[in-house]
Amino acid sequence: MSFNTALSGIQAASADLGIIGNNVANSATTGFKSSRAEFSDVYASLLGASDTTIGSGVRLQNVAQQFAQGNVTFTNNALDLAISGSGFFQMESGGATIYSRAGNFSLDRDGYVVNNDGATLMARSADSSGAITGAVGPLQLDSNYVAPNQTTALTANINLDAREAATTLGWSLVAGVPDPAGYNSSTTTTIYDSLGNDHTVAMYFSKSGPNVWDVRTIIDGTLVNTTPVTFNTDGSYNVPALISPVTFSPAGGAVDPQSFDIDLSASTQYGSEFAVNSLSQDGYTSGQLLGVTIDKEGIVFARYSNGQSQARGQIVLANFSNVQGLQPLGDTAWAETFASGAPVVSEPGTAGLGLIQSSALEDSNVDLTDQLVRMIEAQRNFQANAQTIQAEDAVTQTIINLR
Repeated sequence: MSFNTALSGIQAASADLGIIGNNVANSATTGFKSSRAEFSDVYASLLGASDTTIGSGVRLQNVAQQFAQGNVTFTNNALDLAISGSGFFQMESGGATIYSRAGNFSLDRDGYVVNNDGATLMARSADSSGAITGAVGPLQLDSNYVAPNQTTALTANINLDAREAATTLGWSLVAGVPDPAGYNSSTTTTIYDSLGNDHTVAMYFSKSGPNVWDVRTIIDGTLVNTTPVTFNTDGSYNVPALISPVTFSPAGGAVDPQSFDIDLSASTQYGSEFAVNSLSQDGYTSGQLLGVTIDKEGIVFARYSNGQSQARGQIVLANFSNVQGLQPLGDTAWAETFASGAPVVSEPGTAGLGLIQSSALEDSNVDLTDQLVRMIEAQRNFQANAQTIQAEDAVTQTIINLR
């Protein structure tokens, strides 16, 4: 009996050493979670042990995974992702759903975000306007051109100098260039047509009387609109609410005619120098994908060469009521089991899930110092059980040698 007891101890110590060795071997594996051996004693009796029952040894009861947070190391790759807190990346691999804490992702040739084994990262999709929808599917970043957007509104916040004298000479336009004597100040910007072609918009301001200015709009050298605007006696803007519509005819097959509004309602007329505080419009040309930015809520923004940034999806995370019940698959991945319970899938930062850190990876949570101490303990346990076998062998030899 003592031989079997000692043998079970040797087997337990060997299993412990194997688990420790696996932890040490994966101390540099991204997203790896260490394990520990959990043992229980063994009694031969099926009806319960009496006060004098001697145990029959030990058995490995469980290999418990330890899902403590690993250190976060920052990288230069925007698609390297680390989870700060609870949760797993949800991925699709060969039609099956798997889960991982390893966030070293990249783009495949079709633009899908995948890990080193080709598993595709799952995310909520975004529509053409960048709004996140409820559907969860493989995250794909389209490298095609983003379509242009024609200008529909131009907003200007300017100050017109109230000290300026009214222009006395008439307005004149020679070869697309106005006579400086016919206006007090001007500003220019760029707008876009439906094909993404740019057009130069110039606004010329001519004071025609107290608190009254004529605003002339020239597009590509052609005068397209003249509208008088008025200010109140305190310098605030009065009317009209919008200069609308401003219409022109772009060449080259774009929408013709194209109309947009000019909003000057934030402008002022104070006794200070002419100044353009802000000047913006809502159009842009086409653009190619330059890179991505991922925020802590997992929203993936694509950056384009035209200066635009658009949400292309939102990464989801999954969590389980019993994470130790997950089935290890290797390659730093786990699968759902009956013991783990069904996954709760939601956005980062909700439902108890952690947040995402872009350009970072979660290190293995193996503490090498702790593992080396455990290794010494397991080695001594092995040696002690081997010594038990030697002692039992000596006793047995003594009995055999009795005359």
